Amino acid sequence: MGREGAGVNSPKIAVITGASRGAGKGIALALGAAGATVYVTGRTTAETDADLPGTVAQTADEVTRRGGTGIPAVVDHSDDNQVAALFRRVRDEHGRLDILVNNATTIPKALTRKGPFWEKPLSLTEMFDVGMRSAYAATYYAAPLLVANGSGLVVNTSSFGGSCYMHGPAYGVGKAAIDKMAHDMAVDFKPFDVAVISLWMGLLKTERTMAAFEAAPAMYEGLAASAESVEFPGRIIAALSKDEHLMDRTGRVLIGAEIAQELGVTDVDGNQPPSHRPFLGDPPTFSGAVVD
Repeated sequence: MGREGAGVNSPKIAVITGASRGAGKGIALALGAAGATVYVTGRTTAETDADLPGTVAQTADEVTRRGGTGIPAVVDHSDDNQVAALFRRVRDEHGRLDILVNNATTIPKALTRKGPFWEKPLSLTEMFDVGMRSAYAATYYAAPLLVANGSGLVVNTSSFGGSCYMHGPAYGVGKAAIDKMAHDMAVDFKPFDVAVISLWMGLLKTERTMAAFEAAPAMYEGLAASAESVEFPGRIIAALSKDEHLMDRTGRVLIGAEIAQELGVTDVDGNQPPSHRPFLGDPPTFSGAVVD
């Protein structure tokens, strides 16, 4: 990818939102290992700022150690002005954008609490802001850079919660929304050869997940065996960004494990993680109708 004049061998310019830790960090590292220049966004500037380890600067430094160029960008994705400033910075510093990964999301502590939604705090709807809305806003401000390229890739990180019951309706609504968002944005971006997909990730070995595994190893033994590294989605995204058939995939919800197998992508341990389609269900199929 890359606009005319950027050169086919020029490093990809990528923005990964919510990359202090978890999936965002893993995606940033995988793209760094592929040689990309990666803007790492997030709010965490010191280890004491969050319950889990990881900061924006630490991720950016590791991206550089992996062979890419990591650029820390402290951004609160609930603040549109900060998001707009981020993409002005990308424009001023590099003049283009090749890959946007919308990964920033709020994970309330009560999310996995058992019980019906009305017995959980209403604050779970914060996921509609940093999650659903923030993906829209980031893509909105990134669009002029992507369109100017004449090519590009936008990925919304999502999960099977977009179609099955997972953690309750607040979580499900957010995931279903960014899946549909990818489909609809793809319609607008298609004339400019910018692909938009939603990527369903499996259970990832994030800092939060690993803490749960360590606290109750017997309970999670089966899940741990099939869990994906946080870099696995990034390896998939790196492969998609080079895929000559990328535009054939635009507007779709892709299961990470399945598209990885198709593209010959393995996890960091060389294994091929399984698809959870058999027991969590199929991605949605959207209508091809376009009503302006």
